[in-house]
Amino acid sequence: MKQYIVERALELGAFIIENKTTVRAAAQTFGISKSTVHKDVTERLRKLNPAMAKQVRKILEENKAERHIRGGEATRIKYKKKEKRPGNSRSFSCAAVSGFIS
Repeated sequence: MKQYIVERALELGAFIIENKTTVRAAAQTFGISKSTVHKDVTERLRKLNPAMAKQVRKILEENKAERHIRGGEATRIKYKKKEKRPGNSRSFSCAAVSGFIS
């Protein structure tokens, strides 16, 4: 394994542990793909530092268990913002809808 990959895997592991962050956030911070982050912290880190890999795996499992909550919260916030926009009417009159049904 090349030295820069070893260093990156160890840095990613430390970053995830320190910040309890997601793979997506780590990928964005380091400017690499989510696939690369995932491979570094699941496969490569296990060979380099098994104890750190175990800690990272625990954090990633917590994130996976909570992702449905985060996704629901993000959707709720998204639609709450849409409702606050002026002129944003979600209701349609029967006449407007019946014109589409012909």
